[in-house]
Amino acid sequence: MLEISTGKLVRVIALTREFGPESPHLRNYISGLNVDEQVSLVALCWIGRESFAAEELDDALDTARRERSAPTEDYLSGMPELADFLEDGMDAVGLDVAHEEDNLRDRN
Repeated sequence: MLEISTGKLVRVIALTREFGPESPHLRNYISGLNVDEQVSLVALCWIGRESFAAEELDDALDTARRERSAPTEDYLSGMPELADFLEDGMDAVGLDVAHEEDNLRDRN
């Protein structure tokens, strides 16, 4: 089970799209997430890039936790397609990306 809110996922996507995956804004946001949230973020990214299927979410989470060595913000900042991977991962596991993006825009 993912340990990160859809709102936080959408925030990562928005920061990536606005500033780029290597931006300090995104890196600071990711570094401020707790370990479970960071693990969930990586697992969802892997599902989005099809390294794992949606049905393998638990395996992706276990692998992300086990292989965690570098700071998550360093790992994810090297992915130019990060926002697309996260959106695809959210879609794959049944999270409504469009609804959450609308909510984020309404709050700003």
